[in-house]
Parts: sequence; C-alpha cells; structure tokens
Amino acid sequence: LNFGFFATPERNLVFDINDFDETLPAPWEWDLKRLVVSFVIAGRDSDLSERESKAAAIDCARSYREHLREYSRLSPLEVWYTRIGVEQVLEMAPDEKTRKIREQMMTKARERIIEHLYPKIVTQSGGRNRFVDQPPILYHVNEPDWETLVREGLEDYRQSLPEERRVLFDRYQLEDFALKVVGIGSVGTRCYIALLFSEDNHPLILQVKEACPSVLEPYTAKSQYENQGQRVVTGQRLMQSSSDIFLGWTQGRRGNNFYLRQLRDMKFSLPIEGVSAVQLQRYAEFCGWTLARAHAKSGDAATISGYLGKGDQFDLAMGEFAIAYAEQTEQDHAALVEAVKTGRVEALVEENL
Repeated sequence: LNFGFFATPERNLVFDINDFDETLPAPWEWDLKRLVVSFVIAGRDSDLSERESKAAAIDCARSYREHLREYSRLSPLEVWYTRIGVEQVLEMAPDEKTRKIREQMMTKARERIIEHLYPKIVTQSGGRNRFVDQPPILYHVNEPDWETLVREGLEDYRQSLPEERRVLFDRYQLEDFALKVVGIGSVGTRCYIALLFSEDNHPLILQVKEACPSVLEPYTAKSQYENQGQRVVTGQRLMQSSSDIFLGWTQGRRGNNFYLRQLRDMKFSLPIEGVSAVQLQRYAEFCGWTLARAHAKSGDAATISGYLGKGDQFDLAMGEFAIAYAEQTEQDHAALVEAVKTGRVEALVEENL
C-alpha cells in the first residue's frame, strides 16, 4: 500500500512510492525484504497457494535486481529523470482485458482530486466555509488559542517552501482546520487537514501529519534533521520521481514535528484484496522496479547491482525469506489475538471505520 499512483506538478499520473513516514538512511536490503514479505502475506490473504505467493516475492526481487542493473548503466542525471508514467503501465499490459482494468484504475486516480472531494466534506456556516464534522473520522478541535497555534504552524511551514512556492501559497488564506483520523500505519499520531481558499474562491486542502522519529533509528543512527518532518520531506524528494509542490514541514509551539502535502491529489493505491496469482505477480514486478529506481536515485546502483549479480540466487533467497517472515508475522498476530482474548492486552475496536 506504500506504492501507487499520484500526480506530478505537471498533472501527469505516475506510479511510485508514496509513503515516507519512516524514511532514513539504512541498508538497502531492508526495503526489499519488507516488500517481498508483504507480497506473501497479500497472497495468503487472497487465498493463493504458497507456491503462488512465493512466486510473487521472487518476481519482485528479480524485477528489482534486473532494473537496478539497467539503472546502474545510466548517468546520475538520466536516473534522476526516469519515471514510471501511465503510458508505460498501459503499454506493458499483456492483453486488452488487463489494459482496460488499468485504465479504470487510472480513471479512479484522476478523480481523487480536491474538486471532487471538497463538496463532500465542506459546508457553509456563518458565512464561512467549514469542514463537516464526521466523528470519529473528522471533527473540529475545541481548545483555547487553537486558531493562533494553527496560523503560527502554517507560517513556519511557509518558510520550508522554496520561494516561488511561497508566492503560490500566499494566494490562499486559511478558512478552517480539523482533526482527521489517520490510516493504520500512523495510529497514535496527530493528523489534521487545513482548508484554504484563494481570492477567487478556489479551494486548497492540505494534510498535516505528525512526524515522529523513524522506527529504523534505534538500529541505524539518529536522523541528521532536528525536525522529523524535514526528514520525511527530504526522503520523499530524494526517492520519488516527482513530489507534491506543497510538500513542506513545520514545528508546533508544543514541540511536535509535522509535514504537509496536498490531501489526495490523485493519490491512489491499488486494491490487492482478492487478486489473482497473475495480477499479484505483475504488481510485484512493478513495485520491485519502482524500488530499484528509488534506490538508484538515492544510493549506489552499481555497487548494489554488482553484489546481486546476474543469476537468480538472490531472488530465490528473498523468496525463502519472505515465506519464513510471513510465518513469523502470522504467529505474532495469533499471539496478539490470544492475548486480547485472555485479557492480557486490551483492544479497542472502533465501528464504521
């Protein structure tokens, strides 16, 4: 789910990595190990056989190795300019049925823009545009001096933008601010959305996500950035083929770090529930390719490629690792379920989320 489509500043649709909350310089294979395991777990969740799930993990590793070798032959500038656009995704469709499925997904991605979202979550109240409270998913915060804190944070965020982006940001004025419940991977962190309008009443919605120290930090080194939001933004700009024009960071008066970006902006992760073995393997190849491009852009493609070699020993080893770690993941989850059942761990299950 950390891969998918989103819009470039030129409003083109690309396929890339789209979640960088834990980004930090670390051994390159950690990313790939995490990725191949996720394909085995996804395969099991879709009732695929062990052989089919393992095949997806192996295909992911193979795609990573082969594309990284291709990138190692390019100049740093050529690597920087590469991207996986919708045209490539469509051209690589093996048949007309697959092409139509991909076209439908891209249509859904293009619909995930503010013009479609805004009317559903905003209303007029007292002459002002306001978010519609939808507790526990979306609701306003009632605390003293809250608006002052928000405006201070946005002013600090403005300083993180390049000067030409500040000119663009200054064309919008804050209208409302609300708390928004985050996704599974960010549970327990603060997340807000800000509603801004231009003078001609054109909306802009920014997502404000809290950035905590990376989970990788205890096993590597402390981030060079004091602001964890800057860590996330830098990692995103470094590894993505193209990043959100409003990507920036801020620090609240209470010391919390945040990063900001546009809400949605064609961001769309492909649904993998119930996929076929062939679909999972094709998706694994795209994700392995995308990770190779990101590592070639941010690391030393030639050195990694030389280590991996031309044979398939590494791919097969990743397949074995993915099966073993998936087993461990399921054992850990079963232990958690049992702990909840016996009362050793308290679990709060929220309805309608």
